[in-house]
Amino acid sequence: MLPMTQEDGELDSLVRKRIRALRVAQGWSLEELANRANLSQSSLSRIENGQRRLALDQLVTLARALDTSLDQLVATAAEDVVTSPMIDGAHGLMRWSIKGDPGMSVVRQRMTEPPPENPARMRAHPGREWLVVLSGTAILMLGHRRFRIETNQAAEFPTMLPHAIGTAGGPCEILGIFDRDARRGHQRESAGAGD
Repeated sequence: MLPMTQEDGELDSLVRKRIRALRVAQGWSLEELANRANLSQSSLSRIENGQRRLALDQLVTLARALDTSLDQLVATAAEDVVTSPMIDGAHGLMRWSIKGDPGMSVVRQRMTEPPPENPARMRAHPGREWLVVLSGTAILMLGHRRFRIETNQAAEFPTMLPHAIGTAGGPCEILGIFDRDARRGHQRESAGAGD
């Protein structure tokens, strides 16, 4: 058996705390989680208190019983909590990556122009998009349909529909969230706009 490093000990302690915190968040007693994970109550108590070695098979079973994944249960605490945006001044965008899914991204954008009304000038690409209006009023065009989205309202739509977003008369600021496919579609459009 290899000796445990300080980093290993910190992760071990973190995993034990997560197991207990997830159990408490569910409102479950030791007995209830032990039954769900097919463990004895005393074994679960010793796992949570650090008196029993963490075994991979038990972690898999506990993760499943706690409705989480093994990856989430053993993720290191060293991951960044605060993320700085990448700024694209030419397009008035600030972009953040979402750690939970490397394919997703968040874009904050200030809009000053209304959207095109002509579906031929709208974009369509695979994916799904979400937007939240931070200030002002946005207009979302989906094909021939027009949606007015006020401050603090949100919209979600498949990006295979021809779509465009703009403002309703004055500046507005939106937060857009793109899945992997929608992000690729927007990146291709941005690259094509510079041609």
